[in-house]
Amino acid sequence: MTGFIRAPRIANLEISEIVQLTETAALLKAQGHDIVALSTGEPDFPTPPHVIEAAHRAALAGKTRYPATLGTAELRAAIAVANGVAPAEVIVSTGAKQVLANAMLASLADGDEVIIPAPYWTSYSDIVALAGGRPVVLPCPMARGFKLTPEALEAAITPRSRWLMLNSPSNPSGAIYSAAEIRALAEVLARHEQVWVLSDEIYEHLSYVPFTRFRDAAPELADRTLVVNGVSKAYSMTGWRIGWGVGPAALIRAMGAVQGQITSGAASVSQAAALAALTSDQSLLDARRAAMRARRDRVVSGLNAIPGVACPEPEGAFYAFPDLSQAIEQGGFGSDAALCAWLLDQAGVAIVPGRAFGLPGHARLSFAYAERDLEEGLGRIHAALDVRLGVTA
Repeated sequence: MTGFIRAPRIANLEISEIVQLTETAALLKAQGHDIVALSTGEPDFPTPPHVIEAAHRAALAGKTRYPATLGTAELRAAIAVANGVAPAEVIVSTGAKQVLANAMLASLADGDEVIIPAPYWTSYSDIVALAGGRPVVLPCPMARGFKLTPEALEAAITPRSRWLMLNSPSNPSGAIYSAAEIRALAEVLARHEQVWVLSDEIYEHLSYVPFTRFRDAAPELADRTLVVNGVSKAYSMTGWRIGWGVGPAALIRAMGAVQGQITSGAASVSQAAALAALTSDQSLLDARRAAMRARRDRVVSGLNAIPGVACPEPEGAFYAFPDLSQAIEQGGFGSDAALCAWLLDQAGVAIVPGRAFGLPGHARLSFAYAERDLEEGLGRIHAALDVRLGVTA
C-alpha cells in the first residue's frame, strides 16, 4: 500500500497555531490541569434568544432543504440594503473564511501576489497560498500603529499584484484605519488598476473609535473592492457559520461558481438566524460593545503593569497585542513562541505568539472572555514574569 499523497499546494499548510494552542489548552484542562485559555477569538456572550427562535421557526416551517448557492433571497436582500448595493453583488457563505477562500480561488493565477499587512489574521497567507498565490507580507510595527502606509504599499506593488488584504478593525492588533488613512491608500491604488481590495470588516460593530467602511471612504474603487463581513463576532454566532461578501457582480458570480463545487449554499436555518440578527433591534450591539470596551481597558491596564510588557490601546475588535520584546530579552526566552509556551507550562495561561500573525515579538490575548478569567489570567502572567525577571515588590 502506498503512503498518503500530500498535494504540493498544501505542502506547507498546517492547522493554525491559534487552533493548535486552543486544542492543547482544552486537552490539558480535560486532563485536570488548571488552565486559563485566552487564545480564542470567540465572544462569551450567548447568541441572542430571538435569533435562535428564528432558526427554530424556520426549521419547523420546512426551510431545511438545499438553499440557493449564493444565499437565500431574503438574507441577500437584507445584506444588500445594509451595504447600499444590489442583491446580485452579495454572496452568503459558510463563514467569512469561505468568502476569503472563494475570492482567492476565483481570481488568482499561480504566482499572483497578494499584499498582506502584518500583523494579519493567521489564515490570510495560507488561503492565498492554497489558491496558488504568493503572499507579500508587509510588517507594520507598533510604532506605526500597526497600519500600512501609502509609501509601503506603493513600494510593494508589482505587475503581479492582484489584491490588497486590509482588516479594519484588525485581528490581532485592534487597529482601525481612519477615513483619511483609507483615502491615502486609495490614492495609491488608483494608480494601479490591476490591484483589487479585500476589506475584511468582520469586527465593524466592535469599534471603540469612529469606524469607516472602505467603500464609503473610497467609492471610486467600489468596482474592485470586496467587503467581507458576517454575524459571528458581533452577534456571538461563531458556530452558526454565516459570513458574506459584497462586491462587483462578476466577482460574486465567479465566487459562487467556486462555492457551488465545494459546499453549495450555507445552512438554511443558519441563514434564517442571520436574517433575524440583521433585521431586529440592534441595541444589543451597543451594550456588548460597552462591555468589551470595559474589558479592553482592564486588560490593557493590567498588561502595562507587567514588567517587560508594553500594550497599546486597541481601537476595535477584542484583542490586545502587546509588545513582549523586553520580557523575551530579559527573561532569556529567545522568541515570543518560547515565552508563550513557558506561560502555558508554568502559569497555565494560553495566549498566541505574534509569529502566528506575521509579527514576532508580540502575543495576542483575547478579552472576549468572562472578567474572572481575564483577571485570573493577567494575575498569573504578572506573577510568573515577576519571578522570571527577578522583580521584587
